[in-house]
Amino acid sequence: MASNKDNTPDPQDGGRAPADTPTDTHAAAGQPPSLSGNDAVNLAAEQSKNTAGKNIPVLGDLPIADNTANLRQGPNLHDGLLALLPLIGVWRGEGQADTAEDGQYSFGQRLIFAHDGENYISYESVTWKLDDQGNPAGPDQRETGFLRISDKDEIEMIITHAAGVVEIYYGEPRSERSWQLESALTTVTATGPASLGPGKRLYGLLPNNDLGWVEERAVDGALHPRMSAQLKRVVG
Repeated sequence: MASNKDNTPDPQDGGRAPADTPTDTHAAAGQPPSLSGNDAVNLAAEQSKNTAGKNIPVLGDLPIADNTANLRQGPNLHDGLLALLPLIGVWRGEGQADTAEDGQYSFGQRLIFAHDGENYISYESVTWKLDDQGNPAGPDQRETGFLRISDKDEIEMIITHAAGVVEIYYGEPRSERSWQLESALTTVTATGPASLGPGKRLYGLLPNNDLGWVEERAVDGALHPRMSAQLKRVVG
């Protein structure tokens, strides 16, 4: 029988990455450093020289719009999702984890935020373990889900984990470049991880326009760092 955990942790100020994480310390503290509008635009324009023409593969055989992770291609982003616009793209990099199941380890990650013009954003995360030399050492975790924004400007995120977990997160933008979410419902299947408590996630663009994110999980009633990563845009 599946077990249900319906918990909303008390808000904590900011997230904290595990030791030696590549995630910027300012993002881990809950707020990426400020970057002037002109500097951000100029940096994004320079970086986009290598990514602006790329997109996720599409089959093109459906009578509706395909998903796009490139705001220059495909349908326009729905007006209701503009607060999440900077996330759209394909991101790739490395991170650190400290989980009850596998202990401390390094991982690689590909993260995709895409849309098809409707009022939601699709989300996909694939991670793989890295050995002490930084080489791939086997698969790790997979997640898929959707983000929406309610009429009250509250971010809603639904995530399904391949390990047997379904979660609902709610949150809000911390700024134009950072977003914080807390789990309101964590449901684990009979074969899922019994030790997984409710969580909190922070996503933020760093001064170099990399995407940093931090996940904390409740253990014995207190939030503890579990995963974090710093990712570079490779599409969009």
